[in-house]
Amino acid sequence: MNEDISGRVALITGAGTGIGAATAHRDAARMHPWVADVSDLDFVTAAVDGVAERFGRLDVLVNNAGVAIPGTVDQIDLDSYRTMVRTNIDGVFFASRAALPHLRTVRGCIVNVGSAAGLRAEWNQAAYNMTKGALTNLTNSMALDHGREVRVNAVHPGVTLSREYLRDALAEGTLLHRRFAERVPMGRPAESAEVAAVIAFLASADAGYLNGAHIPVDGGLTASDGQADLYRLDS
Repeated sequence: MNEDISGRVALITGAGTGIGAATAHRDAARMHPWVADVSDLDFVTAAVDGVAERFGRLDVLVNNAGVAIPGTVDQIDLDSYRTMVRTNIDGVFFASRAALPHLRTVRGCIVNVGSAAGLRAEWNQAAYNMTKGALTNLTNSMALDHGREVRVNAVHPGVTLSREYLRDALAEGTLLHRRFAERVPMGRPAESAEVAAVIAFLASADAGYLNGAHIPVDGGLTASDGQADLYRLDS
């Protein structure tokens, strides 16, 4: 969790690396690590209550913790499937349930970190796509149910350079880099800080009338119907 320069208290799940770490470091005056298992309701409730008690309030919940394990419906092993369901769905549900009483008292907000895979499917990611699709509609439901007191919005990143192995796999000149150049209008994946900037916006007063919004942070990927560029004949 962190305290930003305006004195607000934000709890960010999965803040150890990648998008979560970039979000935690953005505009933070102080940061405090807190250990919790988001897939365990009692555990995460105790953690959320502990944060609110220690700092006197909770203004923002960023549901960022997530797991992506590839596999089709007939191939993925059940342990991997259940890990994604517990983390990507239960984790968001349980952390939001625990945080809502505290957020209501300050008219705070929730930002869910979804995925472009929750708006459009990705190859070989059946269970992950399913969980991120569930997060998309859970965001809608919470925005309807709690919007008078707590705003609930979501960001949906495309592939983000949140791990070193991704930087290697997407290095210029690789086959995967060429595929990105063909499909992503901006021709590259996102940096974690670019996603964190959108999360920070949704958590700010500048987004005060945004509720139930879904913002793709994917370089324009979801603007496409998936068709190849029929008029690009230069390569």
